[in-house]
Parts: sequence; structure tokens; C-alpha cells
Amino acid sequence: MLEEVHARLGATMKIQDGWSVPASYGDKPSEYAAVREQGNGLIDLSSRGCLLVSGSEAVSFLNGLITNDMKSLDENRWMPAAFPNVQGRLIASVRVIRVQDDTTGNKAVPVFLIDTEALTQISILTTLKRFTLAGDFRVADLSGELSTLSLQGKHASRIVRVVLGEPAAVGKYQAQQVAWRSGIVSVIRATHTAEDGYDLLVQVQDAEALWGAFLEAGARPVGFDTLEILRIEAGQPRYGVDMDETNVVLETNLDEAVSFTKGCYTGQEIIARIKYRGHVAKKLTGLIFNETAEIKVGAKILSQDNKEIGRVTSATFSPVLKCTIALAYVKYDYLAPGTTVKAVSGDGQFEALVSELPFVRGSWYTNSVKTA
Repeated sequence: MLEEVHARLGATMKIQDGWSVPASYGDKPSEYAAVREQGNGLIDLSSRGCLLVSGSEAVSFLNGLITNDMKSLDENRWMPAAFPNVQGRLIASVRVIRVQDDTTGNKAVPVFLIDTEALTQISILTTLKRFTLAGDFRVADLSGELSTLSLQGKHASRIVRVVLGEPAAVGKYQAQQVAWRSGIVSVIRATHTAEDGYDLLVQVQDAEALWGAFLEAGARPVGFDTLEILRIEAGQPRYGVDMDETNVVLETNLDEAVSFTKGCYTGQEIIARIKYRGHVAKKLTGLIFNETAEIKVGAKILSQDNKEIGRVTSATFSPVLKCTIALAYVKYDYLAPGTTVKAVSGDGQFEALVSELPFVRGSWYTNSVKTA
């Protein structure tokens, strides 16, 4: 089991979102450098949920439930999407991966993997299962059967090639299923850190061996405490921390997850009305402080004339920027990059500049990460 592997590596474990996860392997600066500098960070993301959706009506059912356009998703590709409720508020942020169609019958049947955070796995499963009796639409929870490992850094592609072979080095937003040992590894080109990356979905019984193979190929383990710094630098919100069911989808900076040209889906009327008739009252954005500041979650954001204009959801010290950064909801009129604001935290007020996200544009954004 991977928990035993982490223990042998000296990891400190913690409970996050109901799962026991490795917080640190004892040297957080080295873990950070493994991703940002050495380009070979290895993260255990097995706490994430994974659902398998299939059936001849899978595309139409999913299209009626999520914000992105399933009709445009080809085999061996993935897209970000959101599950909204009828008020357009966020139930879950997900990745939808279309794996190879099932061709065992007379007609090819589409097959999707839906990958999401641990906190939202049950709510998505509950939402999807309501429709399994309405047509040819099948849902299976694979969360206990699959482990997810993630390679993050500029050398992730090389390590994947060494372990899984050339077919696994897929393009940006692509996915591939690769035979490994006696099973199949689903390889997804994706980032959690603004660096190039791959997520590998593998059967639980093969996860320890795959983890070991990546270490032998030069990867270095990275814990969740360091991942928290990296994902804030990357401007990636986390459910239950930076977004939840109180947020309208368009507030959460998940712009790539929404199609405005597809047909009707749950919450579409509210989301479209906001898009075409105005704008959200507030939106998740970045704050860069001009010092190392102790900014608490929930800290109020004030304008220069002391109007309350938002709140902080996540904050950390950025080793690469050498200052404190934060994710925060800020009112629309103050979202322009470079706007000066103040955060009230504890007994102090700390000046910051509004920033576009991500804070750090790593190797994921370079031309070397091809889109096809």
C-alpha cells in the first residue's frame, strides 16, 4: 500500500478531506525545488475521486449536467468542467476524460472518467446516479480501485517516457491508456502547479510498483504542504477552501470549464445571464503583498478608502516571488491588475496589489508543452 511506502520514506501524514495524505517528507524546500527547479516532483493524489460513466446516452446526459461541451470532447482527450446546481452555484469542479470507446458490442459506446477532489466525489456520484434509470447511462465509482500519482515539473515527460514508453508522452489536454505490467495506466497530461505534468491513474494493486518505478527514474516525492504552496502560485482554487456551493461558477476563475455555445444544462440560464447581461459581483483573483505578511484565511480586503471589498481564501509565502501571495474574492470594480488594496489580518493591515492568475507561469505555459 502507498501509505506504507510513504512511511518508509519518512513522510509525516495528516488528514485532509477525510483521507490520510503525506504532508511532508521532511524537507519542504527540497520538495518545492523538486517541482520548480529540478522538474521531477512526484505526488500521491489517490485521495481524489474517480467515476466511470458510459452508455450510448452518456454524452447527452452529461451535457445536461455540466458546464462544458461533451459533444466536442474526442477520444483520448480531457477537458475541465463544473457541475452547477439550478442556481448556477458550484457543486464540483472536475476533469472529464474521454477514454477509448467501448467497441465490444455492435456500436461504439462512449466511456468517460470523471476525476474530482475528495470532497466532491459523493455529491457528483449522487447527482449522476439519479439518471441511471432514465436511459442507457451507467455510472461506477472507481475511487477505491484506482490510485492517482502525479508527476509535476519540466522533466515530467522524460520520466514518463522512461517508465511507460513513448506512447505515454501525450500532448496537452490529451490522455492515453498504456499497458503496464498486468494492467492499464491512464495517462493524463495535466498540471496542478503551473509546471508541465502528468496524472497517472493506476490500479491500487500496481500503485506501489509504479511509484517505485518513477523514483528509480529520477522523480522525488512531494507532500501536500508543498503542493498547497505550488497550487496557490498556480492560481488553482481548492474546493472547500477557495470555492464551494455558495459560489456562482463564474466567480471561481474556472473560465476554461464553461462553454457559452452549447445547449441547455442545469444552471445554464443563470450563468448565461451573468455572462451576457453584466458580470459577477465578485471574482476569485490574486493578491501580491509587498512584504512577508501573516495573512489569515477569511481576512477582510479593504479598498484604499477603507471600503470592504472582499476576503482572502488562501495565503502562502511564495519562494519564487519571495513575498506573501493570496487568493481572494474581490468586488468587480477592484479587479484590475495593479489595483492597490489592504488586507486586515490580526492587528495589522497589509498592502497588496491585485494580480492576474497564475502568479507563476511555469513550464506548462511554454511552447514545449504541445497542445496536440
